[in-house]
Amino acid sequence: MATELDKEGYLIEPAAWNEDIARAMAEEEGIELEPDHWKVFEFMRQYYADNGIAADARFVIRFLASELGYGRSAKARLFELFPYGYVKQACRLAGMKRPRAWSTG
Repeated sequence: MATELDKEGYLIEPAAWNEDIARAMAEEEGIELEPDHWKVFEFMRQYYADNGIAADARFVIRFLASELGYGRSAKARLFELFPYGYVKQACRLAGMKRPRAWSTG
């Protein structure tokens, strides 16, 4: 992967993200991407485009609950998709810069 990453493995420039980058990063993490991953990535990237910052996990949980129909099990679904944490995996695989004010969980 010729894309520039910071020392923690996050994209330096989110605009450089593409599906091939997501697939390569997911493979490194041992994650097999499924349709819900792509929907979460699309939501996160649109949120970033609209707001200039990565979406907080609570916004993604709301998206999973309402838009994807997971209701009360949305938080559990988020951690099924990204078992090592929202910031460590979801933000990284979606091509976000590492959110500096958040923990890595």
